[in-house]
Amino acid sequence: MNVDPANAAGSHTHNRTTYHFCSTHCVEKFKANPDKYLHPQASREEMPAGRYTCPMHPEILQDGFGTCPICGMALEPVEVSLEDQRNPELDDMSRRFWVSLPFTIPVVTLGMLHRYEQAQLLLSLPVVLWCGKPIFERGWQSLRTRALNMFTLLALGIGAAFLLSTMSILFAPMLPHEMHGAVYFEAAAAIVSLVLLGQVLELRARARTGEAIRSLLHLAPKTARRLEGDQEHDVPLDQVSKGDRLRVRPGERVPVDGIVEEGSSSIDESMVTGEAAPVEKQPASRVTGGTLNGTGAFVMRADRVGRETLLAQIVKLVSEAQRSRAPIQKLADRAAAVFVPAVVAVSLLTFSVWMIWGPQPALAYAVLNAIGVLVIACPCALGLATPISVMVGTGRGAQAGILVRDAGAIETLARIDTLVIDKTGTLTEGKPKLIRMEPDDPALLRIAASLEQSSEHPLASAVLAAARERGLMPAPVERFGYLPGKGVVGVVEGRAAALGNPKLMESLGLPMPEATALAVDNQVVATFTFDDPPKADAAESVQGLTGEGVHIAMATGDQRATAERIARAVGISEVHAALPPADKHALVERLAKEGKTVAMAGDGINDAPALAAAHAGIAMGNGTDVAIQSAGIILVKGDLKGILRARRLAKAVLRNIKQNLFFAFCYNLLGVPVAAGIFYPFTGLLLSPMIAAAAMTFSSVSVIINALRLRRLAL
Repeated sequence: MNVDPANAAGSHTHNRTTYHFCSTHCVEKFKANPDKYLHPQASREEMPAGRYTCPMHPEILQDGFGTCPICGMALEPVEVSLEDQRNPELDDMSRRFWVSLPFTIPVVTLGMLHRYEQAQLLLSLPVVLWCGKPIFERGWQSLRTRALNMFTLLALGIGAAFLLSTMSILFAPMLPHEMHGAVYFEAAAAIVSLVLLGQVLELRARARTGEAIRSLLHLAPKTARRLEGDQEHDVPLDQVSKGDRLRVRPGERVPVDGIVEEGSSSIDESMVTGEAAPVEKQPASRVTGGTLNGTGAFVMRADRVGRETLLAQIVKLVSEAQRSRAPIQKLADRAAAVFVPAVVAVSLLTFSVWMIWGPQPALAYAVLNAIGVLVIACPCALGLATPISVMVGTGRGAQAGILVRDAGAIETLARIDTLVIDKTGTLTEGKPKLIRMEPDDPALLRIAASLEQSSEHPLASAVLAAARERGLMPAPVERFGYLPGKGVVGVVEGRAAALGNPKLMESLGLPMPEATALAVDNQVVATFTFDDPPKADAAESVQGLTGEGVHIAMATGDQRATAERIARAVGISEVHAALPPADKHALVERLAKEGKTVAMAGDGINDAPALAAAHAGIAMGNGTDVAIQSAGIILVKGDLKGILRARRLAKAVLRNIKQNLFFAFCYNLLGVPVAAGIFYPFTGLLLSPMIAAAAMTFSSVSVIINALRLRRLAL
């Protein structure tokens, strides 16, 4: 067996099928019992291309279509595509269901009349042996691999009903008198048809969980208008290369990520940010592929194409999140581990009790009730409860600019009680302006701009903008250094220079000013005052979060006076100012040790240690890059309103999961006793196996329908 050491997942090839595993734990399980993961399936040539996984067991990842070797469910494509992907499982189950109906209806009719048992046998043969073939194949596979699942129970129930009925007809003289006339063909045929119908409905509903990703993929245009000298040509999108100049006309979608070179327009970026208001674009502005251009026209230069675009990154992240498992899933996993064996035991107990103490005909009561227990207790709804909600919820989040890296982040975010948040770009506009420099010396401003030209900090943009307004050109910098949480240093035209906050000046052994300062040749020579007003909706968002019981603390590297002014404006009472990244990390750790469930929201670069230390890390994106490894939640547009939307999404998804689990558990807790006939002595109530099959189908489909409600969640 070959396990890729560079990939914790690893892989194994067996009979031309490559199985991939998402964790070392899964690899070890495969080593211990490889047959558990192998199952009969069509040859590679007969299977659609691509990689497939199980929605209930994401550790199963294989090349080509098949069924899950653990639960027996049909695998789904890992990557959603725009093309209508043929679902062989849906085609097969639909065909078998429609073939079963013309045979099942007369079998059930004759069974109700208790006549023509031989005709019932002949009519039920194609239903059970051909239409029900996948049920028996997966049931046998579950027994062979000892991974008992819903098909184990179904195969046992249908097989018992059909074999007992066949024996009572073909071998009647050799059997006890009690078995004469014990015919249950209508139950066997009806259960097969209802299970097939349930599979068809479930597969169709599951296909709708990928609509959110598919809608995002539809946003990318199929062609782009490329400028080549004096000529323009429409070319397929996959032929666009980095550096190409593209024209975007009014009403068109931006083809790829890039930078505006000529012209101006307003662009609807709601598909990636969740914000409906159009965003004005001028030369040097960034534009995102898939966003909708307004009435203006512009020429852009492509700088991210193919899988590098923001849209492609979003689709990749959502697909990965949908295959992750929420911690709450462990509850269902523990229950499922003992559920099927327990149900088989209850079914045998039911049979024995009815045979010994049941009224006549005791055998008929015993068989029907035992089969009813097997059928109604199928744990499919229990297994689907969590992953289906995660799939739909993460897709809905992507449409609102909320990207989830893993399902565990959703559950944690829903339970936070404390939010530590950065200031610049989240509470404020993130576009500070230099409003005062003391002394106002162009030569010193040029030195400051020279240092800042290699920095990505928001204050750097303000210094550079002020220098450009005065026509000052930055000079080359030697030995440039960036000190996180402090500032920048370097040598400008032979002079040692440093620009940053008081902590930088202190580390250089210089007097600590009260504002950002410039030091040249080991002397503080200038101070800078910036203004970055709070966002218009910041106060409303703070109020919304505090109204949901979340305590907000500001943690910023800015000076206390500036931080407290912004905090008062938006309604935040707890302020931690002048904090370098290490101190933000320490703050998050301290709050966690105090028993608080902490979320940290930051830019994903300077705040990476604090994001990693928090129970829930929220990376505030900038609309161009979502590859931030330190956070479980990524907001394409980083602001407090996005955090509020993410919190509402998380609570809605967790609530939906709990609803599904409650329904699945209650369904089985109530259904099994009824099917066993426990209420018969008091009410005379018994549950037909056919009704049990219909109820089992309804439970699975209802869980999926409940999860699909998240697609319409208002954020």
